[in-house]
Order: sequence, then C-alpha cells, then structure tokens
Amino acid sequence: MSESSAEAVADAVASAAAAASAAEAAGSWRRATGIAGAAIGVLAAGAAAGVAIERMTVGRGMRRKARLALDSAGPYGTLRGTPGKAPADDGTELYYEVDDVEPDPGPNVSPRRRRLFGRKAPAPVTVVFCHGYCLSQDSWHFQRAALRGVVRTVHWDQRSHGRSGRGVAQTQDGVPVTIDQLGRDLKAVLDAAVPDGPIVLVGHSMGGMTVMALAAQYPELIRERVVATAFVGSSSGRLGEVNFGLPLAGVNAVRRILPGVLKALGQQAELVEKGRRATADLFAGIIKRYSFASRDVDPAVERFAERMIESTPIDVVAEFYPAFTDHDKTEALACFRDIPVLVLAGVQDLVTPSEHSEAVADLLPDAELVLVPDAGHLVMLEHPEAVTDRLADLLTRAGAVPAGATVSGYGSTSSTAQPR
Repeated sequence: MSESSAEAVADAVASAAAAASAAEAAGSWRRATGIAGAAIGVLAAGAAAGVAIERMTVGRGMRRKARLALDSAGPYGTLRGTPGKAPADDGTELYYEVDDVEPDPGPNVSPRRRRLFGRKAPAPVTVVFCHGYCLSQDSWHFQRAALRGVVRTVHWDQRSHGRSGRGVAQTQDGVPVTIDQLGRDLKAVLDAAVPDGPIVLVGHSMGGMTVMALAAQYPELIRERVVATAFVGSSSGRLGEVNFGLPLAGVNAVRRILPGVLKALGQQAELVEKGRRATADLFAGIIKRYSFASRDVDPAVERFAERMIESTPIDVVAEFYPAFTDHDKTEALACFRDIPVLVLAGVQDLVTPSEHSEAVADLLPDAELVLVPDAGHLVMLEHPEAVTDRLADLLTRAGAVPAGATVSGYGSTSSTAQPR
C-alpha cells in the first residue's frame, strides 16, 4: 500500500472513530447522524467517486498545503468598500459596503476607461448586488472589480450570512426565515445606503428571490426608483420540484428527509461543524459539483467558493432551507415589465435549473434571456466575463453608462453566453 493510500485509509478510520465517539456521547444524536449520512450520501453520489480517487492519490498533508496555497493565491474576496450597517425591522444588523464613483480624473484619464465608458460623470445610478444562499457579498468579486469606480455600487450580506448579524427574530423569538423577510431586509439596506436616486437591482439565486420579495411588498419603490433589474440563476417559485440532478428515487428520499435532517443538524451545530471539518474533502467535492459545470475553472476560484459556503454555519443552512419551498413570487414579476431586465442562467445549473430562469423570462417578454452553456450555479464566478458583459449592457439600457459600453478582460470564460 502506498503512503498516500495508507493516509487515506487512516483518514477514513479516524473519521469513523470520531463519528462513533460523537454518537456514543450524544445518544439520540446517533439516529440523526445516520439519517444525515443517508441524505448527504444521496446528494454526494455524483461527486464521491472523484473524491475517493483524489483521496487515494493525494496525501492529506499535500491537500492541506494545496488549500493554504490556494487561499493565498488570488485576490478573491479581498475587495472592500466604505462599510455601513442597516437595522432590519427586527433589529438585525445588516452589513453593507459602498463603492463610490471615482472623482473626475481630468484630461489624464486612461484611454481604456474612456473607451469603455466614454463619459467623465456616469449617470447617478446605484447598482445593488444581492447574493445567494450560503454565500456572501464577495460572490460578486469579478463584477465588483470590473465596475469599481465606474458606477456606484452597494454590496450587502443577507441576514446571518457574511458580516451581517444573526437574525434576531430567529435566534431570540424562533421566527422562521421567510423570503418576504429578506425583501424587507433589502428595503432597509436601500433606505440606509441608497436613500435617493435611481437603482439597478442585481440578484443571484436567493438574492433574486429577495428582489422579487421587495417588489411584492414595495411595488411603488420599483415603479418610482428601480430603472433595471438582473436575475442571475434565480427562480420565482416551484423550487420543491428541483431534482438536483438526482434520479427520481434519490430526489424523493432527499425531499422526504432533508428538512428534518437539517433541523436536527442545526440543533447540534458544534458537533456538526467538527464533522464538516473532518470530511472536508467530501464536502469540497459536493460544493464543486453543485457550483460549477466546466472543467477549467481556476482552482483558486473553486477554493474561494468552498470557503464562502463552508463559512455558513450549519444552523443557518438549516434555518433558511424551508423558506425556499414556500417561495412563490410569480405575481411580483409584473412589477418589472416596464423596465430593462436581464435574466441569466447556467444551462447546467443543478441548484436552480435554467428552466426556472426561462419561466421568469416568459413572464417578462421584453427581458433579455441569456443562457451560458458550460456553466453551473455560480455562473458569475465560473464565467465572469459573460456575466459582467451582460450587466454592462443592462446598465447601458438603464442609462447608467453611454450606449455601446462593454466590460471585458476581467476573469476568463471557456464558452460564450447565448442570448435567447
């Protein structure tokens, strides 16, 4: 047996021993972890084989060194703006950052900046980015870098995510999280960070649902101030029908047991977090499968996404999950019919399938529908140029930048987005 194979076996034995010890110490927890193992096993089916091969061929020490190297390799997630906090209606502190437009540099402005955006003073529009489930504002890294200093942007962390506070209503009163609550959170951020002036709303996945919930509760705000909207890998409802790329029997099992499993896991957060660390390779494989579709994603980007998702505590994961089953904001889409709308999705998205984006576009006949063939759920990280280019076009249509403006050259893509 090779040294790396021996390490893999030792890892497995150690993990099994740790699990047995935890179960012995936690009584009823044994049953919950057994159910959790079954659910995770189903979800991991497509990723586990590759992970097993990797574990046999790459030693534990080498994997740890690789992670450390990747953590320090790229600038991903390091962009910061002027910080602020907005109080939600239940007192939760919502963290946001503002990137303001650069002051007029005068005649010495770079030719490239003139060529890209053409004017010294962009229209007074603020672009507000809303991130998805188990992510943070840093998930928009490439788009933020491309637009930085060109148009005013606001990036915020959803409650219990990133640098925002844990949901007060959830931790103190046991109130379930709802998509409507997230819509009210967005309103609080807008009141604090964008009290006046036109707004472009950009939402990925849960962030797009948050934008829809804002429209459902504050239609006058959309009518009076929102000049364009982008829904990236999002859905207006029927998320309970998503099969996550699993066979029928597997997805039925997951739907039946996952809510209860997550609730049980959330009640034993400390123990579960230890388990997540012990099985980091398996979770990395799952994250990769459900985040990306192309084979040539920068490993540092993969690691960046892994860190964001892993940083979301298991009790927050459990807390938010039920809200998606109840989400239905189909009627709210009518609020966006009279403004420019971009609907963009990865064709191979297993979390929010592109059919959901097509359904949104069907209800907004004038929207631009863009499907990225070789892309998964985190399309804005996987194919940053495609997403940023279409956002730049949306800003042009909204009057934030002059006609013909494009953004390119930041990040890399392996395929071309296809408007439909």
